[in-house]
Amino acid sequence: MTTTATELSTQDLRDLAEQAGRDLEGAHPVEILAWAARTFGSDLVVASSMGDEILVHMAAEAAPGVDVIFLDTGYHFAETLGTRDYYAEFTNVSLRTILPLTTVEQQDAEHGPRLHDRDPNLCCAMRKVEPLERGLAPYTAWVTGMRREDAPTRTDIAVVGWDEKRGKVKLNPLAAWTQADVDAYVEANHVVLNPLRQIGYASIGCGPCTRAVAPGEDPRAGRWSGTSKTECGLHT
Repeated sequence: MTTTATELSTQDLRDLAEQAGRDLEGAHPVEILAWAARTFGSDLVVASSMGDEILVHMAAEAAPGVDVIFLDTGYHFAETLGTRDYYAEFTNVSLRTILPLTTVEQQDAEHGPRLHDRDPNLCCAMRKVEPLERGLAPYTAWVTGMRREDAPTRTDIAVVGWDEKRGKVKLNPLAAWTQADVDAYVEANHVVLNPLRQIGYASIGCGPCTRAVAPGEDPRAGRWSGTSKTECGLHT
């Protein structure tokens, strides 16, 4: 009987991930996603904020029917929710929306309004990090849209690696791609983008904590602008 990846021990999964990271460095993201689909089957999930639309487009092509989880924080732009709805209805993915344990109104009642302004780390922990943990729990491997050029904190991410915090294989198939690579793929494959991109939103998160960026400005400058915060905690 053949042993599947999901039957491997934690150490064997870690070794598999690290070897794949070496073997697949330089491979096209679609090839990396296809390898993941063959290796993990239904134990593979894509996590998308709908600010990484190219990832969902690629996943639908490389791993038809793959599960995609979207964290609905309660603070998303209408355009982001519309992008989610498009990919759920018109592409070959199985999209699941994961909600926080409390509504925005319940959070406001407990912590006061606009917690995202006063303690963005706590807000992200409750509305992003905890829901992600629940969303990922059934799976062995998960996929993100992170790229090395996104931020200084991401320069060393592997295309396939080991998520020590969660004990899962973590794939970043777009890790080595530049914005020029992304733009070329989007144009060649008619990828449907979040409409916010047309008005200067380069990195798209929750409405209260995201702004458009000026031409030439760092793409991540629009996230938590005016604070020292650079990550929501999903990847730390």
